[in-house]
Amino acid sequence: LVRLDGADTALLHALDAPGPEAVRTGMRVRVRWAGERSGAITDIACFEPHEDPPGVSAQSPGRAGAAEPAPHDGRFDDMVTGIVAPARLDYVYSPGRAQTAFINALADRRTVGERCPSCRKVYVPPRGACPTCGVATSEQVEVGPRGTLTTYCIVNIKAKNLDIEVPYVYGHIALDGADLALHGRIAGIPYDQVRMGLRVEPVWTDGGRYPDHYRPTGEPDADYEAYKELL
Repeated sequence: LVRLDGADTALLHALDAPGPEAVRTGMRVRVRWAGERSGAITDIACFEPHEDPPGVSAQSPGRAGAAEPAPHDGRFDDMVTGIVAPARLDYVYSPGRAQTAFINALADRRTVGERCPSCRKVYVPPRGACPTCGVATSEQVEVGPRGTLTTYCIVNIKAKNLDIEVPYVYGHIALDGADLALHGRIAGIPYDQVRMGLRVEPVWTDGGRYPDHYRPTGEPDADYEAYKELL
């Protein structure tokens, strides 16, 4: 931990010293800068031991340990207003038996759920267990591809990096044969004509890995009694 002169908190960084016996609390250090700098914390290659010149001590104005750091008016000749730093997130997703079967079926443009052996409800996407009865599920049931729009919302705020013009509709869709509604985007119809009970079908992405959106089938709207339990 190194507290820079004039700072009230310390930062954690590497210290290049000959060995543990050469390090002590209160020793003076200085920054060793990286050969190439980009405006990130990695510009500091490390800290290294450094003795102050004669006549300068830690108690000198502006040094760590001084009663007050030298005042500053807050103006800078070259003020930094923002930085761009690369970020990377690596992760491994292990969906499990039930969701693996669900994902593999999507590659064949099929939607597969699992039926609870107790209550007989079909859950999509499958979770490997019934959320109501708490018992394991294994019987696979193909549902859809058509379904009924149960509830929906109209989105008026454009999301960053999402190439969809607003307004658009996002809703819950109860696929035929399923007892749990999944969510998806509704397209192929003006947003102000979308309604509960609308019958829809999937429009698959290029390559058929998953439905890009759902569009009206042209069928009559479903009766409210047919989907009220899935709201």
